[in-house]
Amino acid sequence: MTAAKDTPNVIDLQQRQTVASSTDRLGDLLKLVRGISLKRINGLVGTLFENVDDALFDLAERAGSNAIQTEYFDGMREVRKKRQLVERLFQEEATKAFGEFADGKLKPIKPDVAPQQAHAGLSLVDDVELEESLAVTSMVAKAENRLQRSLYQVNQRLAVIIGGGKVDDANNPIGPAVLGNAFRAAIREFDVNVQVKLIIYKLFDRYVMAGLDPVYEEVNIELIRAGVLPQVRHVMPHGARPPAPAGMQRGVPGQPQAGQGAAAGVSAYYDPAVGDLQIEIYNTLRSLLASRHSGSDYVSSAGDPGSATGVGLPGLSPTDLLSALTILQNQSMAAQARADSVSDAAQAVQQIKRELLEQVGKLSDDSKERRVSTADEDTIDLVGMLFEYILQDRNLPAQMQALFGRLQIPYLKVAILDKHLFAQKSHPARRLLDALAEAGKSWSEESDRDHRLYERIKTSVETVLRDFDDDVGVFERELATFSDFVDSHHKRAELAEQRAAEATRGREKLQEARRTAAREILKRIDERNLPPVVHTVLSRPWANYLVLTLLRQGEGSDEWRNALRFADEFVWSAQPKTTENEHTRLRALLPQLEKALRHGLATVAYHESDVKQLMHELSQFYKRLLDGQKVETKTAKEVIVENLAPIVPAAASEDGASGAEGAAAPAPTVTQSPVEEVVLSSGEPDTEAPVEVLAEDDEHLRAVRELKVGTWIEFIDDSGGRERAKLSWISPISSKYLFVNRRGLKVCDKTVSALAVEMRSGSAVVLEEVPLFDRALDAIVARLRHANDGADAPAAPATATTPGGSAQAP
Repeated sequence: MTAAKDTPNVIDLQQRQTVASSTDRLGDLLKLVRGISLKRINGLVGTLFENVDDALFDLAERAGSNAIQTEYFDGMREVRKKRQLVERLFQEEATKAFGEFADGKLKPIKPDVAPQQAHAGLSLVDDVELEESLAVTSMVAKAENRLQRSLYQVNQRLAVIIGGGKVDDANNPIGPAVLGNAFRAAIREFDVNVQVKLIIYKLFDRYVMAGLDPVYEEVNIELIRAGVLPQVRHVMPHGARPPAPAGMQRGVPGQPQAGQGAAAGVSAYYDPAVGDLQIEIYNTLRSLLASRHSGSDYVSSAGDPGSATGVGLPGLSPTDLLSALTILQNQSMAAQARADSVSDAAQAVQQIKRELLEQVGKLSDDSKERRVSTADEDTIDLVGMLFEYILQDRNLPAQMQALFGRLQIPYLKVAILDKHLFAQKSHPARRLLDALAEAGKSWSEESDRDHRLYERIKTSVETVLRDFDDDVGVFERELATFSDFVDSHHKRAELAEQRAAEATRGREKLQEARRTAAREILKRIDERNLPPVVHTVLSRPWANYLVLTLLRQGEGSDEWRNALRFADEFVWSAQPKTTENEHTRLRALLPQLEKALRHGLATVAYHESDVKQLMHELSQFYKRLLDGQKVETKTAKEVIVENLAPIVPAAASEDGASGAEGAAAPAPTVTQSPVEEVVLSSGEPDTEAPVEVLAEDDEHLRAVRELKVGTWIEFIDDSGGRERAKLSWISPISSKYLFVNRRGLKVCDKTVSALAVEMRSGSAVVLEEVPLFDRALDAIVARLRHANDGADAPAAPATATTPGGSAQAP
């Protein structure tokens, strides 16, 4: 234990003053770098500690014993208690590093084990220190390898700022080595076991080291603005290999040990039980690929016998491979541009490996027999299988598959340059491909009539093909510009989508109001013989008044109750009166009925002349009723058919229908009120065509009910036409599903049953929401496992010679 740990609340004021005095001498530019970097890095450290609780809690839940579970819970409490102290100590260590750097006193951080305590017998402490040292060394080496280009530029610019002194990765105050050492010093305050500390280191790698890219980018941008080496460019020396991560097994330089493939480069302290899922998948892939080379009779793709590691044969460096790929890329660009069909793209994908090996042979020195290393060949096969999957991906339209197939060579170059392509979801090349695929998933000819999306995706593909040599920043820049395009399109599409949902919601509210109004009116008139004028008033203007009242006021309003009371009283007033009391009540009621009716007619904008005509008819009717004269009565259907007779024949004359016969057709017209629709169709207004009834436990019915808003579905019509649409809105009234295209325009709406029937028949197919890269890796793992399980051991390596992929699934 250090003294600081024994007294965690005591701060060395002399040390703090030393830090302050040294940092006061920083130049303006160095202060700018310090301010930018430490603000961002401290934020990343904060994010780290916000995720420690969840990580330890998950591990505690999966713990195999109570003792291990207790250790994780104790670790959670310790981190909560000392988090602020550790964050402050880390900030002080990082600030101190800047001060020492300004004074030229910052010593390079060497990847060795920290000094041990003077107690020689404490071998357990030695083991803990060794574990921590390996963890820090491994994460630093991995970060330096990934960030070598931007870190090199920061080093060169910092060297200019301090007057020309040497700055490298080991003494850069914001380099992974210095930051890793500062974090190691800070978390010595945690009184936890080594397993918990290694988990914290893993989270530091995931949230801090992995987040340094934008830190270095911003520092470089600000220094360029200040005029510090605006043209500096990192050039990898000829024949140089990227630095191997710490913990790499030693053997043939630049090559993994037999049976390990490139998996040997995984962090030494990585624990699959607690690690990142992407790393687990990547490890599985490399292991499956490496298992093909376990036989002694393995034959390389070049046709030369040799061991799995290629011992005894000079290996081609990544630079040689990249040179061959660049030549191949330039030669094939014109041919790929003409490969618009999926079959053309598939043929190109399968030829790339063979053409690459031929090109490598041309570049090789005639005096030496050289071959592609097993690890590089696995990478070639893996990228080949990735693009084979893309060309078969159900999520992508054929036109998009053909476009993306052209990217195989650039992505093969990325995979050779940076092994993190398959292991890190944050890799810019991976994110770009996922972004292009996500946009391409929504593409269809119908929704992209102006070809804006297709041309924009094509531009991204051509930019990568034209500009990418060895600068992975091309993918980052193209991702930024493509994301801007997608964001601007999404904003316009969201507005259109909202309007489509609002319009559908409005129509459904209207239809629901019409159904309710029709039910209320028919409850009062459907089984009664009433005078035609009463039927006409209630089934037409008053039904429309009920609809309007329901939409504006709702069913709980006084106006709605008054409107229904009028209907009841109006029906009663139209029935024969046999007693004096009934006559007296009717005479008293008539003024109230007239007042309410005029109000309702005015609300629905009934024409004044029609109001006068109606009032005259009602006056004549009530006069005859009070005088005891016989009044003609009819059913609601008879009156409605007669009222529509002058209108419907003209519209139906083309079909040979006329008169009352044409008016009785069930198809509603724009002149019909909700009551007329129900009466003429003998059902509810605006009903859907009947669909097949599915059992409640039907798998497709369950699948439809589990669909989430935002899910994309491809609809296939009877003629084979395809349209892709997103589930935009689920109606709370009818439970209908509204689908829109990528522009936010309505494509269709479906009931749950209708959509389930289409899914069962295959005319509606749900598209996966998992990113393209993740889907591809899962499929490749399944394919390799199937090939390894289904093939005999001696025959397995033979599949390594197939172009574009190594283990062809049966």
